[in-house]
Amino acid sequence: MTILETSGLTKRYGRLTAVDHVSLSVEKGQVFGFLGPNGSGKTTTIGMLLGIITPSGGAFRMFGRDGGDELHAARRRIGATLETPNFYPYLSGRDNLRVAARIKGVAEDRIGEALDIVGLTGRQKDAFRKYSLGMKQRLALAATMLGDPELIILDEPANGLDPEGMREVREIILALAARGATIFLSSHLLNEVERTCTHVAILRSGKVVRQSAVRDLVAGATVASVASDDLAALRRIVAEYPAATGTEERGDRLFVHLADDDLASLNRFAHERGVTFSHLAVEKRTLEDVFIEATAKDAVGGAA
Repeated sequence: MTILETSGLTKRYGRLTAVDHVSLSVEKGQVFGFLGPNGSGKTTTIGMLLGIITPSGGAFRMFGRDGGDELHAARRRIGATLETPNFYPYLSGRDNLRVAARIKGVAEDRIGEALDIVGLTGRQKDAFRKYSLGMKQRLALAATMLGDPELIILDEPANGLDPEGMREVREIILALAARGATIFLSSHLLNEVERTCTHVAILRSGKVVRQSAVRDLVAGATVASVASDDLAALRRIVAEYPAATGTEERGDRLFVHLADDDLASLNRFAHERGVTFSHLAVEKRTLEDVFIEATAKDAVGGAA
């Protein structure tokens, strides 16, 4: 079942096109990462989905509904939090959730469960202003899940957190997904996205340039990490190797993108030309690799 679908969604500010004909599809049960450099249009897109920003063109559907009245009804089935949590600083965590529950029309007896899921039961009586950044983000997640929303939209939920805070937020997101929620997650923390999301779309200059399951994006061609005592000779050999499609140099190593996974042929090719590798290994392709390739200035866009 398609939970969220956009078709040619566009937002212009005068001559500036912030979101440029974005088309994507989020299916039920997915943890969908929405990625892109700063200024690529992520937050503007989320603003349009939440009804905060009016689109200049295109359309979107939630739960199969579109149009003003239908989207208003559909938004009752979602929960969302923006990058900066907005709570009353002198109210306790629990009292802030009481306010959120009343706004949403949710019974207050759901607050205890939400606090328990985010690990704030023991600190629920403390004033919000005394919370750490990680606790504030967890309280925002607790407010988001009030009413058991079917779609949860999160804008940079782990931004500014230390590794422990990132882990806590990651575990909460995975717990929400395990409870049946569909998650739409905007983030620039690529390692966290790779560990959390099932699918991603990557934006560059307001356009979707990649969209696929994470496992498919990070499969791709083999990347070999090679080193030799003679770096100049290593560069020359790699440049001559027919199956090499690109290289990156980091310190004394070259990372060679190969059209196949035949490392033995690469080793033999070098040996026949008098170059011995001191290191040869396959490196796992990461979401960061895909992101850098997709958002490079000379990258060619297209959904995967």
